[in-house]
Amino acid sequence: MTNIVVLVKQVPDTYSERKLSDSDHTLDRESADAVIDEINERSVEEALKIKEAGEGEVTVLSVGPDRATDAIRKALSMGADKAIHVSDESLHGSDMVATAKVIAAALGKVDSYDLVIAGNEASDGRGGAIPAMLAELLGVPQLTHARQVTVEGTSIKVDRETEDGITHVEASLPAVVSVTEKINEPRYPSFKGIMAAKKKPVETLTVADLGVDAGEVGLGSAWSTVLEASPKPPRTAGQRVEDEGDGGSKVAEYLVGQKLI
Repeated sequence: MTNIVVLVKQVPDTYSERKLSDSDHTLDRESADAVIDEINERSVEEALKIKEAGEGEVTVLSVGPDRATDAIRKALSMGADKAIHVSDESLHGSDMVATAKVIAAALGKVDSYDLVIAGNEASDGRGGAIPAMLAELLGVPQLTHARQVTVEGTSIKVDRETEDGITHVEASLPAVVSVTEKINEPRYPSFKGIMAAKKKPVETLTVADLGVDAGEVGLGSAWSTVLEASPKPPRTAGQRVEDEGDGGSKVAEYLVGQKLI
């Protein structure tokens, strides 16, 4: 029996215009459509596959504002059993260090877990460090960038793919695993799953419920600060080269002028 916790994040849709807030230069989440991160759909799918291969329970864990409930319900409609939603205004602007601490504290509210599954990188922050930070805080093995996961009893095997190739790693449970986009193809929620998700339990917690000091999270405690931001300039027209027998020379001159060659 394997009890799995899947980390789920709601992010701005990549098809929407994404921008920073004028007031504090944090991500303006209200300006774009919000969706469950695609990599987290794959995380949920992998958890469900492991559960279906044996016995167990899948709990969804999300840290985010109230609207993140939509992403949680999507995961529940795919087949997850229950969810924990950490929602607190004091979390606004939290960096990865604070976020990892909050997630670790929230995992303490889970009765027991054998495996924590996350995406290797969120599509908004693109930090890619939360799984490793979380494993360090929990004192458990980390198996990152997984393209294949196999659970056998109390051990887990992972094919880890990076730019250097594929590495076969193994660890004892409990452990933290992060998956890549190659791990699987997530299922579409059925109508039955969507209706069932409405009745599945979602526990909402604040940082106080987790025993976390509000002064340790949020923008004020972040280790980095954005001082200034400006929109990406509009794309300008390129330089056209008319080839009159000397096109190659003209292109070379242009590249030299741009210090590209």
